[in-house]
Amino acid sequence: MNIVYGPFLGVIGLILVLIIYAWIKRQPAGNDVMKSISDLIHEGAMAFLKQEYSVLVFFIIIVFLALTFGLPQYGLLTAVAFVSGAFCSVIAGFIGMKAATRANVRTAWAANQFGQGKALTVAYFGGSVMGLAVASLGLLGLSIFFNIFSSPEEASIISGFAMGASSIALFARIGGGIYTKAADVGADLVGKVEAGIPEDDPRNPATIADNVGDNVGDIAGLGADIFESYVGSVVATLAIAATATAAMQFGDIIAGNRLVYMQLPIFVIMIGLVCSFVGVISIKVLKNIDPASALRYSTFIGAGLFLIVSYFFIKSLTGITGPFWAIMSGTISGIVIG
Repeated sequence: MNIVYGPFLGVIGLILVLIIYAWIKRQPAGNDVMKSISDLIHEGAMAFLKQEYSVLVFFIIIVFLALTFGLPQYGLLTAVAFVSGAFCSVIAGFIGMKAATRANVRTAWAANQFGQGKALTVAYFGGSVMGLAVASLGLLGLSIFFNIFSSPEEASIISGFAMGASSIALFARIGGGIYTKAADVGADLVGKVEAGIPEDDPRNPATIADNVGDNVGDIAGLGADIFESYVGSVVATLAIAATATAAMQFGDIIAGNRLVYMQLPIFVIMIGLVCSFVGVISIKVLKNIDPASALRYSTFIGAGLFLIVSYFFIKSLTGITGPFWAIMSGTISGIVIG
């Protein structure tokens, strides 16, 4: 495996995202009433994103100028990385929102007409669009910048990419969360308290806003948050390797070979993305069992394959297994929490 293949793998991931989205769009969306409600929720969610991003662009410009003229070294390059990270975060949220608002009504219709297996597949693929978009865009951006700025002295430039992702996550998560809670409280007050009708009743004027809020907060906002965590963890690991000194010894490899450890987190997410593809596709086989079990087993498949490949790759790349045990403990902890 070569680090230069990282951008190509990221592009392949985005192509798969578009294929899954196209498949979701081809599924029946139900009767006219369902389509009407779905279109309203979709329109409201996209309008929120458009308004939010139109405000964020000014913040991005201000930070771009501050980085360009404020940093004593690599200011412009770090600022470009910052904008790239912000742009990738925005794109991930936009793609995820498009898929989720289209998949919701199709999941309901699939459950009504075809049963559990079909509904689970539509719902799972609808969610996988955001997950694969986050992983693919993160790998694409990080690997491009790493291929250009791979020396330890230039590694600080890549941190700009993580900073851009973090900035969008901050606003998307908080902004989406505020909208979500305001709409939810509005639906409760207007519908259940004042009029005595259920929260999701069509007669409740806040129903559409409530459902829009669920999407913008839990999909676009959470997606940006996950993207920030994904990119930030890779950049943090890369920074540790880039700033290693001769006093830091890793088995028989010392800090003089820092480039190996700088490459390691990029290689790990390349392996993770491929294993995620397998985990996502496995739902086609698992769709007819209990939904909770299907979701759990698809995670086991992807994670298990990831750990097996990572072990042998890390051993061959570094000559030691220490980093693998850290990766394995994090993977198991994530699965147990889930």
